[in-house]
Formats: sequence, structure tokens, C-alpha cells
Amino acid sequence: MEWLPPVASTFADKVDFVLILVTVISVASCVLIAFLLIYFVIKYRRRSDNDPTPAITGDSFLETLWTVIPTILCIVIFLYGYIYYDEYTTVDKNAYEINVKAQKWMWTFNYPNGKTTLNELYVPINKPIRLVMQSQDVLHSFFIPAFRVKQDLLGNRYTFINFTATKEGIYKIYCTEYCGAGHSDMGGKVHVLSAEKYASWEAGSDEDVVKASADLPLDEVGKGLYQSAGCVACHSIDGSEGGVGPTWKGLFGKNREFDDSSSGTADENYLRESIEIPSAKIVKGYMPVMPAYKGVLNDSQITALIEYIKSLK
Repeated sequence: MEWLPPVASTFADKVDFVLILVTVISVASCVLIAFLLIYFVIKYRRRSDNDPTPAITGDSFLETLWTVIPTILCIVIFLYGYIYYDEYTTVDKNAYEINVKAQKWMWTFNYPNGKTTLNELYVPINKPIRLVMQSQDVLHSFFIPAFRVKQDLLGNRYTFINFTATKEGIYKIYCTEYCGAGHSDMGGKVHVLSAEKYASWEAGSDEDVVKASADLPLDEVGKGLYQSAGCVACHSIDGSEGGVGPTWKGLFGKNREFDDSSSGTADENYLRESIEIPSAKIVKGYMPVMPAYKGVLNDSQITALIEYIKSLK
């Protein structure tokens, strides 16, 4: 098992260097101090009741030594940290900007050409990327271990991450700031593609997610979206209640009571409205915390989700 995640960005190896430097200094200092402590305990132990306590006087050289050396080490660590942090926060003039929106409990990525993805970030390899991020509700934190980048997302304020991916592949995204009941399910993936593959993906239509799964039944496509769109954070599929949102098992066709004392049947139209504008009808006993997916999921994706809900009998 690797001690650290794979190195997949230009910045990652520099972070690892500082980490290893601090670790080596800390371990070496600990071993040295432990050795000296044991040595002095043995050397100056009381050998008998008549053994006099030796006279202890100051030593200017030693006192200067153990003050100057740690100071130099701290300055070295600071300089490396400052240099790399300055490099990390410097924006490349050719950086490709992607807007990131965090909300309980999903990530939304908006690209310059108008495409939108949920919990799936697509970037080209060896291209400077700048993420412009904000939170729609509480404090979140965006972390990609393989890139060694992490940044908090705040409400009413933009924060930023800069990186250049160096290896093709799929890497994990985590939220590392506790943001509520669905925090542990607020994950995602970064897809690092070659320039050619990214250009092809970028030029594709919003229907590609469903078309790519054309060999699957529609409810199976919806099952995949249940995970990737973040629905798993709030809605169970085994009938268990008590979560942030109602269970999906047996939901279709069921009569729903709303907090305004009205009621309705959970048919296709109700499910579509609940996905696109969840605040339109709040089920009695639940809080209005679900994010709106209107403009985030396309028609085919919403239909696939509804078919998946219908299959959970």
C-alpha cells in the first residue's frame, strides 16, 4: 500500500517534498532527543544515597546551538512553504477556468462552453486549470488528494484552486469540511483526458451521458445517476426512513402529504417537479434542503431517474 496518493499534478511532488522534509526533521529530532534523554538518565543517575548532586552550570555554546539550529530549520521549512504556496496561487495567463458550485451534497461544474456536470470534473492533461468556487449553503472544502490541492468554499465569496494535471486517469474528489448528514457521501471524480479526448468530450452534447449507456435499460442509467448526482446522500432505496429525504422504495404512485396540508400522488409529473424544483412541494416532516436540479440534469437524465424510482417497488 502506498504511503501517499499517486502524484498526478505539477504541484503534488512539491507538497510531498515539504511533507517529507518536515517528517524527516521531526523524526530525527525525536530520535536525537530520546537518545540524549536516555543517555543522561543513565549517566547521571543516583548511584547511592550518598551520591552528591553534581553542580549544574550554564553552557552558552549549547544554549545558542539548540536555539539557532531549530530556528534555521523553521526558516527553511517556511521558505519552501512560501515559495510553493506562491507558485500554487499564481494564476497562469492561459489557465482554463471552470466554475465550481458546492451545495448539500454535491458538486456542480460549469465549463466555458456551457456544459454542466455533476460530481464529475473533466480536465485536459498538461493544461493549467483554475477552479473558481463558491458554496450555495454551508461551508464545504474541495480536496483532490492526487493533485495535493484543497480549498474551502464559502457563501457569497469566491475561492480558487490552480493545478495542472500530469497523468491521465480518474481521481477522487472529497469534501473535507463537515457539512451535514450527507457529508460522507459528498464525493466526486476528476477525469483527466488527453487533449484529443477532451476536445471530443467538450464538443459532445449534453445527451452523451445517456447515449453512452444506450445499451443499458433506462432504469439502470438512473441507478448510476442516483450515485453520481448525489441522490444517495439523502434518499435510501431500501425503505428505511429517517434520512434527510424520503426513501425512494415504493415511492412511485404513493400519496404524499405536504407541509401546506395539501396532498398529491407521486406520479411522473410530481417526481419531475420534485427533482427540478424541490421547494414547490415539501413532504410533511421533511426540511426544504434539497438542491434544485433544474438546468443541472437534462431531460433524458431526469427521465432515467424517474424510471429508476418506478423500479423500486
